[in-house]
Amino acid sequence: MSRSSVEQAELMLRLFEMRREPEMRRARHYVMHEFKPTAWDEVHYLSGEDGDRWFRMVTSYWEMVAAMVNRGFLDEDLFFDTQGEGLFVWLRVKEVVPEGRKHLRPTWLWNLEQMAIRQQAWREKTYVGVDKAIADGSKLKNSKAAKVKKSKKGAKR
Repeated sequence: MSRSSVEQAELMLRLFEMRREPEMRRARHYVMHEFKPTAWDEVHYLSGEDGDRWFRMVTSYWEMVAAMVNRGFLDEDLFFDTQGEGLFVWLRVKEVVPEGRKHLRPTWLWNLEQMAIRQQAWREKTYVGVDKAIADGSKLKNSKAAKVKKSKKGAKR
């Protein structure tokens, strides 16, 4: 994989800005909170309904981003370390993908799937012991907020 660069950081910022566009925000909200398919026919693909349009907007966006990650335009470590929405989207839609591939094309959302598999493995490898490392190295543990929290705990006893 390529090393992080200024150009990659700039591309990530542009991709982030695309996610902030009002219609994309609505589409992302729909996929994250309302869209819970269990079968392909619940997708209503190409029906013209808002849900269909939002589903296609989000999945095509993340398929495009995943293709950039898969081909090394974005450093995996940098990308995986700073976002998780693509993985969430994959987990949300993966149940309907096999049937979708029968209806659309065999490679539908393949880039997203491959990226999600690697990101999940990256997380499992990278996050081992992270809780302890954060707790041990936290600058907050001796902060005023930590002391207030500690004193509130003691008051409850």
